[in-house]
Amino acid sequence: MAKDLQEGIKYAMALLENPAKVRQRVRAAVERLASLPQVDPNRIGVMGYCMGGTCSLEIARDGAAGVRGIVSFHGTLATQLPAVAGKVKAKVIASTDQDTIHRVIHQSVEVGSILHTDEFAAYRGLEGLFFAHETVNHGAAEFVRDGVTTNGIESVFAVLKRGLIGVYHHASPKHLHRYVDEFAFRLNEGNVERHTLDRLESFVAGTAGKRLTYKAYIQ
Repeated sequence: MAKDLQEGIKYAMALLENPAKVRQRVRAAVERLASLPQVDPNRIGVMGYCMGGTCSLEIARDGAAGVRGIVSFHGTLATQLPAVAGKVKAKVIASTDQDTIHRVIHQSVEVGSILHTDEFAAYRGLEGLFFAHETVNHGAAEFVRDGVTTNGIESVFAVLKRGLIGVYHHASPKHLHRYVDEFAFRLNEGNVERHTLDRLESFVAGTAGKRLTYKAYIQ
């Protein structure tokens, strides 16, 4: 705990300069909360004001694993750890209704981004203050138009489906998010042009602050 305001500001600024540590600490807090017997792990949310709001935004940018909702009051929109072009961010969602899809997109996509989707009705209404939105009409056999396409992300989904059907054959709803995380990691970190030790380092770094016991796995 800080002794006074100035010391508190010093601690806060040090964290702001290290968003990876912020995300690690919030993930650890969520995992600890989910492990308590009196807590429903499927109904955990993250809310914060000012510095806490910034922490909420960072865990949203990190994918918000294990979190159903995020609220940020006056959190810092800028981050030193923005999304990397070409990186895949994937997660399992409970529903494909408009409210769910819009909430996940707002949690996961950087403000000011241009969204490319197909004509699925749940994507309607994304164009506005936070995002630009372009669509292709698959129903009319339109797959690319002036650089607007979903072919890249559909290829990612195809790799996932081939793995689930051809390798694992079955994935239970409970563990589906772990399969999704595995394939996202493979696509993001498996570039054979990178040195093997660099890829192994990415794997080890990805386990920081995470713990899966056999008991939790089989329950």
